[in-house]
Amino acid sequence: MTLIGCGGDQILTSEQEPDPVVVDVPIAYIKRPAPFNEDMLLASEDLRSPNDFLPGAQLFIKPRASVNALETNLSDRAFYSEQEILDATETSPLSGYDIKDLFVSYDGTRLLFAMRAPEIEDADDDEQPTWNIWEYEITTDSLNRVITSDLEAEFGQDTAPTYLPDGRIVFSSTRQQANQALLLDEGKPQYQALDENLNNIASVLHVMDGNGSNIQQISFNQSHDLDPMVLSSGKILFSRWDNVANNNSISIYQINPDGSQLELVYGHHSHNTELSDEALQFTQLSDQPSGQLLVALRPIVSDSWGGEYVNIDILNYIDNLMPVASQSGLTGPAQQPAIFDNIVIDGSLSPGGIFSAVYPLWDGSQRMLFSWSQCRVYDPQQDLNEGDPRTVLPCDPELIADPQVQAAPKLFGLWMYDPLENTQLVINVPEEDQFYTEVVAMQARAFPTDPQQAAVFNQDLANSNLGRVHIKSVYDFAGEDVTEQGIAILADPTQTPVADRPVRFLRVVKAVSIPTRAVRNFDNSAFGRSRNQLMREIIGYVPVEPDGSVLFDVPANVPLAFSLLDANGKRVSDRHQNWLQFAPGEVRTCNGCHSDDSLAPHGRSDAEADSINLGAISTGSPFVNTNPALFADLGDTMAQTSGRINGIHYPSADINFEDIWTDSAMQSPANSFYYRYADLQTPLPITASCALNWTSLCRIQIHFPEHIQPILSLDRKVLAEDGVTILEDHSCLNCHTPQGDDGIAQIPAAQLDLRATASTDNPDFLTSFRELMFSDNEQELRAGVLQDRLVIVTDDEGNTVFELDEEGELILDAEGNGIPVTETVNVRNVMSVNGARSSQLFFTPFNSGGSHEGWLSAAELRLLAEWLDIGAQYYNNPFVAPLN
Repeated sequence: MTLIGCGGDQILTSEQEPDPVVVDVPIAYIKRPAPFNEDMLLASEDLRSPNDFLPGAQLFIKPRASVNALETNLSDRAFYSEQEILDATETSPLSGYDIKDLFVSYDGTRLLFAMRAPEIEDADDDEQPTWNIWEYEITTDSLNRVITSDLEAEFGQDTAPTYLPDGRIVFSSTRQQANQALLLDEGKPQYQALDENLNNIASVLHVMDGNGSNIQQISFNQSHDLDPMVLSSGKILFSRWDNVANNNSISIYQINPDGSQLELVYGHHSHNTELSDEALQFTQLSDQPSGQLLVALRPIVSDSWGGEYVNIDILNYIDNLMPVASQSGLTGPAQQPAIFDNIVIDGSLSPGGIFSAVYPLWDGSQRMLFSWSQCRVYDPQQDLNEGDPRTVLPCDPELIADPQVQAAPKLFGLWMYDPLENTQLVINVPEEDQFYTEVVAMQARAFPTDPQQAAVFNQDLANSNLGRVHIKSVYDFAGEDVTEQGIAILADPTQTPVADRPVRFLRVVKAVSIPTRAVRNFDNSAFGRSRNQLMREIIGYVPVEPDGSVLFDVPANVPLAFSLLDANGKRVSDRHQNWLQFAPGEVRTCNGCHSDDSLAPHGRSDAEADSINLGAISTGSPFVNTNPALFADLGDTMAQTSGRINGIHYPSADINFEDIWTDSAMQSPANSFYYRYADLQTPLPITASCALNWTSLCRIQIHFPEHIQPILSLDRKVLAEDGVTILEDHSCLNCHTPQGDDGIAQIPAAQLDLRATASTDNPDFLTSFRELMFSDNEQELRAGVLQDRLVIVTDDEGNTVFELDEEGELILDAEGNGIPVTETVNVRNVMSVNGARSSQLFFTPFNSGGSHEGWLSAAELRLLAEWLDIGAQYYNNPFVAPLN
């Protein structure tokens, strides 16, 4: 018997003879009851909640991919005795557990997966079982938890296990072992940090030995890193939830098993497709015999329990329509449907049905196993009487076009698709209210190469827990020189004065791990006006050389971001929208920078255009018209030359400039300058020990009440020799206060009240913070009292608008005159969370020739600028923020 399915392929039923090619290949799969919620609707899946527990899943194995093969439950034995399993009935079932993330060993004999034990009745959430990694050995029919110690196994939520070719296991986990150790070094308690939505503990990549020992954290994203798999090269490919500033997208990254060479591989600009009105995310990564990547496309949140699966050519593309630089003639698309080409996942009826799982066979046949629910609807023409069962029909174009048609419940079965014969063979007949969420074949395939390490490794750096970064030119944007004159002229001191270089320094910024409320219950006001940047610390500053190159060391195993600065220490670049990391000993070179809206390949070493900075043209000579003491090696950038002769920079707390490149025989070097915390008269944003000795554990940590408000409150009176007579008073509170020294009300200068009192609009903030960061109403003095200024409202033609009653009639005053409509006058905020350059209303008066020139020191202006650049948070340490 042959049927025609929604995908337009032949469907072969159980009457067909078993496939001789796969007769001896066992298949394993997860089957579960349809996950209905209390309203009997399908529960939603949220990709941002990878540790949700939905009891009822079970793991089964069949000796062959045949509908007639006997299925065996593999997972019940993990929690129940043989007698308990036999005694279970429909009215007295076994308590449900959950299973996901199947992965088959490269020799086809073992199966890794994540499983969570049944819920413990009446136990608190923190006492419930966690997700653990389990392993099934088919040759011995043995099932074991990989981490045998109960205490160690329950330390975190462990999911998505994958074998490395050396026998170790990479998995996603909330353990955050290295991050917790770093917190102790930073003087904070150990805790598991939340994701950037502050909803769940971040789950990131770890590796462990095959026996569950020697667990090491290798990725340091501030949201989740999920679904790891190993490429044939030995690199780990995975799905990363980029959520800096609510970016909220899941793209494909790669990393070495030691945590080095983290790179974006694919998908940053490919989330919007015609398949759905919602942005689609890249999940459930799997390699294929063809070399292409098999990926599930799903919305962040969905109740469909399925999606579309596509093949992606990641070798030649970095986005669906963007090839790597070396293949610029390709036009795409990189993504092609894995099975059917008529799948939609926008919530409407999908003509081709919907997939819950797809797995390729590794026998050269191009066939695939898949879990699939056919497109089905209720018969719109059926005359229903009470109690009649509803007739279900397979979809056709006419039914899909009918606006009154209703989708029938999903009906998942297991199938095998043969693209050469254009057929699909049923393996497990679809059952009502049963879902097949994963399927794999216990089939051998080629081992990947040995795990990759950093391409360039420095043992001395590793011993100091440092990495090294070399940026060839910050003026290189995806292979394009973005300077007006070109970097050759920019790098020549005789042609470009130091003051004309657009980028002078680089700031290294670090994420701050946010604890759960059980660890530290602070109010959201601690983030300031906006929560987008959460909390940030600064590692320090390094100079950018005339050709735009930078060479510096950074703390290893720390989430970092870089910002480019002008001569005033103000950010001139966009904020980094994803987290960088460097493994101990890793020496990493990148060509340049990029902007988030650029589609050009960037951040993936084999995808980028060649660097615009070709480096020195010879060995033993200086760069053109530069200091002859700085002699270059062929191909070196200026940063490499300076690093070889003067030493490689580690970021410093102070911003220091010294003109080392100008040849004093040709012209006078530019003046040196320094922005030093030691020049502040107010509390420093660094510890006393770090002020004396800046190390890789030192951090610049800025809090508005502790470091910014004191600048605003500082007494800036200049006294005569008698120590009494005031010659001038540049104290901020001399003018920016609603009350003069005589106690009489006054309008604060520039409508800015900079007092350190609790704000009347939000008592969680000081008045000054509220006035600087938020718009407000202009005030005026009326009868000696400060009140909001009111102005008469006019229409588009300049006519006065009068108050009207509910019937549209004029409301008259006691004298019979119309009453004009009035409104307050808005005063813009002078500071912005977007950074110092977006806060010119504040900084302009302090510029040369401005009304407040010289009233704040260079060190004070620098501190204000860096605080604004990292997000203008009220606090940047959860353990300094007041408790709720």
